[in-house]
Parts: sequence; C-alpha cells; structure tokens
Amino acid sequence: MHKRCHHELRNEFRALLAGQACVSTASVFDPICARIAGDLGFEVGILGGSVASLQVLGAPDIALITLSEFAEQASRIGRVARLPIIADADHGYGNALNTMRTVVELERAGVAALTLEDTLLPGRYAGKSFELISLQEGVGKVRAALQARGDCALSVIARTHAGAQPLTEVIRRTRAYQHAGADAICLVGVEDFAQLAAVADGLRIPLMLVTYGNAKLRNRERLAELGVRVIVDGHAAYFAAIKATYQSLLMQRGMAPARDLSASELVASYTLPAEYQAWTREHMCIE
Repeated sequence: MHKRCHHELRNEFRALLAGQACVSTASVFDPICARIAGDLGFEVGILGGSVASLQVLGAPDIALITLSEFAEQASRIGRVARLPIIADADHGYGNALNTMRTVVELERAGVAALTLEDTLLPGRYAGKSFELISLQEGVGKVRAALQARGDCALSVIARTHAGAQPLTEVIRRTRAYQHAGADAICLVGVEDFAQLAAVADGLRIPLMLVTYGNAKLRNRERLAELGVRVIVDGHAAYFAAIKATYQSLLMQRGMAPARDLSASELVASYTLPAEYQAWTREHMCIE
C-alpha cells in the first residue's frame, strides 16, 4: 500500500485551498476510517474534537480530552492516511503558549491542517453556550500557531462562531485573523447565503464551513463562488458505527431493543451526561 509523506499531503491540501472546487470532508476517527476514506476518493478527512472525545474517553464534548490524548489519536490516523487530515484542535488546549505546543504535537502526528477556534474553553458554569475569547487573544493564538509550525506547508485555519456574535463582529474577527496570517477561515453557525456572502466579501483567503446539514447552504456551486473550499457536513460515519455496534451486540445477546434508539440517543445515554451534570453542579457552582 502506497504511503504518502506528510509534507506531500500538506501541499495537496494547500492546492485544494487554492483551487476553485468545494469538497466535503470524510469524518475519520481511527486508522481504518482513514484508509477507507482515501480508498473511496475523498479529498480530505477530519478528526473532530467531539468525535475524539467520544472515541477516546466515551465522554461528551465538554473539553475533557487532553492534548496528549488527542495527538495520540491523530498520530494513529496520520501514520496510515493517504489523504490530507484536518485536526480539530479546539482552542489550542489553553492560551497562546499552549497553542504553540499543540501545533508542534499535531504537526508531528502528521496532520495536514488544524482548526483553531476562539471559543472560551472549558466553558464557564452557567455561561453562554458559545462564549468567545477577546479578539486580541484570538489573534495572539493564530500568530503563535504560525510561529510554532516547523513545516510551513501545515495549514493553520482560524475558526469563529458566526451564530454567537453579531455579523459586524464576525467580519471584524475574520479580517483580523486574515491579517494575522491564517491560511483559511473556518466558520460555524452560518445561517444562510446572505450571511455567508457578507462575511466572504473582501476576504482574500479561502473558507471552511461547518454546516452540519444546514439545508439553506446546500448549493455546492454557490459555496465555491463565495470562496468555500471545504465543508463539514457532520460526523455521520462515526454515529453510524456507534449504532451498528449497538445493534450487533444486541443481536449477539439475543436481545431486542425496547425501541429503535437513534445514534444521537445512544451517545447521550452512554456518555453518562447525568454524572457530568451532577459533578458540574457540585464542583463548579460554588456559592
């Protein structure tokens, strides 16, 4: 089986960013997934932070996974991947200095690109669902990430949440991250093409869009025209694997489910959310 060097895959991803097409990511969570995605002709794969938390810890996506745990899983995938892999590096696992360490470890793992978001993580008790760090801190993290990479072909993608702030602030942040040297901008929470066009207007670097199946954005040609080169539709492959495992083990035990649970319901059940909620109330709500 042909093995491709990491630098080659990084340059392939950069060519994708520089092109005119808009492609969908394959959700990869282990080496076999990466091999399947490459064999099926996917142009790029992504290791999601939420997926890594489920796969490695069996825990909900509440910033519990550590850098070393995430980088180890990325290394397993990077060791065999024959397509470029984007790593969801969350908030860089800390401040700007932690972000530098994150870049070093994920570059060593063999990823072609990483997204770096400006979300405040871990979240505060009783805080908003998506709180953002200051623009100044976000810019500092982007600059730190760029300085830390050893291979300049590694793409650093600055990510912000378009649904958690006014449009004027989204535009201000994306322009600032572009000016800081980010190779691309990743947007989450875009509502429709009007909002996307307003953000894209004036950007000189390509866009990555996390749509999670938003029906209002299902026009690949229009996305490409607005500079979107990569879209993340979600992590259906991983959730399908969870449901298939559940059904297979049920059959092995000769049991029938009380009702047909969806993959999302299975995740909600087996990540033990009630325990985490109880610990949150006990240890974070200090009065």
